[in-house]
Amino acid sequence: MKKLLLTGLLLFGSLALVFGGGQRSGGARGATTAGTKTPITFTLFNADATEDLPFSDPVAKKINELTGVSLEVDRPVGGDTQAVALMIASGQYPDLIYAKGDLTKLIESGAVIPLDDLIEKRGANFKKLYGDQIVRLRNSTADPKIYHAGTYGVNTAHWATDGSLQLQHAILKDQGYPPMKTLADYEKAIKAYMAKYPTINGQKTIGLSLLIDTWQWFIDLANPANYLIGWPDDGQWLVDQRTNQATYKFLNPEMKIYYQWLNRMHAEGILDPESFTQKEDVWKAKIASGRVLGIGYPLWGYGDARTSLIRDGMPERTYAYMPIVADSHYESALLKDYGFGGGWGIAISSTCKDPERAFEFIDWICSEEAQILVNWGLPGVNYTVQNGKRVQTASDRSLEDIDPDYQKKTGVGRWAYPFPQLGQGFIDSTGNYITKDSPENIKANYIPVERETLAAYGAQMWTDLYPSPEKLGISKHGQAWQYALPPDVNALVTEADDLSKSALANMILGRPADFDAAWNKFQADLKSIGIEQANQALTELVKDKLKLWGVQ
Repeated sequence: MKKLLLTGLLLFGSLALVFGGGQRSGGARGATTAGTKTPITFTLFNADATEDLPFSDPVAKKINELTGVSLEVDRPVGGDTQAVALMIASGQYPDLIYAKGDLTKLIESGAVIPLDDLIEKRGANFKKLYGDQIVRLRNSTADPKIYHAGTYGVNTAHWATDGSLQLQHAILKDQGYPPMKTLADYEKAIKAYMAKYPTINGQKTIGLSLLIDTWQWFIDLANPANYLIGWPDDGQWLVDQRTNQATYKFLNPEMKIYYQWLNRMHAEGILDPESFTQKEDVWKAKIASGRVLGIGYPLWGYGDARTSLIRDGMPERTYAYMPIVADSHYESALLKDYGFGGGWGIAISSTCKDPERAFEFIDWICSEEAQILVNWGLPGVNYTVQNGKRVQTASDRSLEDIDPDYQKKTGVGRWAYPFPQLGQGFIDSTGNYITKDSPENIKANYIPVERETLAAYGAQMWTDLYPSPEKLGISKHGQAWQYALPPDVNALVTEADDLSKSALANMILGRPADFDAAWNKFQADLKSIGIEQANQALTELVKDKLKLWGVQ
């Protein structure tokens, strides 16, 4: 307890120093510098940053040249989740805050300002970017103000499927590209390959490795279970599209399928025994070694390891994205169209040194000029225009393929998130997609082994293997994981999440004979802490969103 208290006090002090110092450097709020390029540095807390983000790469320098703005980015340390609570306790805030699901806490404490007046006064680009989706930024029917600039693409497109269970291309080729649709297919392929190749590059072959160290468990332990039974990504929730009823997803009995399978894979030596203890760098190093046959993590979480495999001459050890479901009774919902959720984004603090200038910067980020810059980089360096089309330069493409530090060195893609984004489905005034992820570019940038695997399965893109967005329909409520929960409900869900992570780990590592009893106890424990109250609360939030958005 003393250690925890000391840690909290030290973190409290460091936050007060960082944010208090940032505020002092700006001085008392006076006349705004909006409408000028007067040099100014805004402090930004990014709850999702996992490494330092110096504002010094070529794209950042260009942003500064065009706007006069620099960013000093702070982040949680070591998976800490108390940073926002400590800000509120201290009353010391950075100028800009990306708090993810903790936005409600900031609103209720008066720590962030409503943006409605600034949007009307200085938000031409802001209003253009969000269009009729701007209503989805509103807080609630009881308080319909806008407190944040929503992140994630407003214009959605579905050209990637990399959140599914994945398998090395080498395995599929070695086995003659067998059917790969069910968990049984996936298991059979991994076991056969491990038996044939017990070592890879002189190291023990690993069948499947997970990353669940901190928040990553939501991605690599929680999400695959609902994907396998045909539910899309609503975070920790399943939302019935007919009734709008929300359920904490681990209460669904079919979720058991994945965890019982992992339990068996662990008992049979297929699952990496370090999955529940390894840090991100260790996990990535295993992937980069080429000896991990299967993973279930999206590409954005291991892209640098994939780049290392290609650079080191092992492209066949990169992964194919297959439409794996528990069995033939289910259908993958990986391409579900959620629309624009609007729930998370950057807010301007009540102590911001120059809120008008800060909003003006956010509005500039919404402009087509800025969106091209953050997504494509610098003309003549990262891309050229040929016959009216933006084309990535050969040297930049080569660097992106082989250098894990591509974003750090170039800045391309580094400053798109968590700022407003037009979205990869948006076509700009020049007739080009606003991001590099157009279907044409995606296909052009597939490495040869990807094309070989796709051809073997009669497809041109990975999305061809999955049920289409049109077939799956559009989510009415957005995505529940973007909802900012009331503090009491958030506390209850946090308790349930902590219980779930621990219980699932223990179940998977336990004896298969004990699994059913452990699962039943887990269900009882969830209900005993009152998680069903959270179900009702989130259901009411879903209904409130639909009313606020005017969705029937």
